[in-house]
Amino acid sequence: MPDTSATADQSLASCLRSVRAVVLDTDGVIIETAGAHAKAWKSAFDACLAAAGADRTFDQEDDYRRYVDGRSRQDGAAAFLAACGLSLPLGGPDDGPGTGTVLAVAARKEQLFNAWLHNHPVPAWPGTVRLLHTLRRAHVPRAAVSASRHATDLLSSAGVLDLLLTVVDGNEARRLGLPGKPDPALFLEAARRLGVPECDSAVIEDAPAGVEAGRRGGFGLVIGVDRSPDRTGVALLRRSGADLVVTDPGELLTGEEE
Repeated sequence: MPDTSATADQSLASCLRSVRAVVLDTDGVIIETAGAHAKAWKSAFDACLAAAGADRTFDQEDDYRRYVDGRSRQDGAAAFLAACGLSLPLGGPDDGPGTGTVLAVAARKEQLFNAWLHNHPVPAWPGTVRLLHTLRRAHVPRAAVSASRHATDLLSSAGVLDLLLTVVDGNEARRLGLPGKPDPALFLEAARRLGVPECDSAVIEDAPAGVEAGRRGGFGLVIGVDRSPDRTGVALLRRSGADLVVTDPGELLTGEEE
């Protein structure tokens, strides 16, 4: 990957100087896979909506942000389908990809995303990589969280796993019985592993559910990330509990080149 480490004259912005640890979401904040997730969800949901005779489709921007971003596959599928007025049975863990149950729709999304991963490299957001380097240089503990069971492998593929001290991913959530966002359990477990109280830690999130989780968890600073070109997500992130919203975590550095 290109050299995106922080230069010597970069330092943390004032809002981060008062915190002792930083917990970051993975997809959309550290690595650039949110678009692939959204595309896979659209294919899975649109097939289900068409089979049910619904007169709408899945919006990759608004619906993704509101209903599935930051949530487990099961929770995200259930939330969107309920919002569409579809009462599909939950189904079972062995349901194959399809449209008849919530878990079948989730399985179809997983199938499509895995196909994307097989054919594409995993990019990391350069601004976030610079921030992680600066945090490491400042000896600020860093963790990543994700509802995805792919997260640790994706972070490794993107070349950023060694910038983090711990990762609480979907596999860990399942092992520990942790509920998904907007419950704060993932973030609280990450803070516990870093050995820093949540009130002295910051959360950086791009999903409203994740921002809400950070606020509900009592974190001292909750930062939203809205990468949409027209800034349509800012209001929703603030309503969910963000103290401030940036377009990229690289904005949390001073000394950035214009």
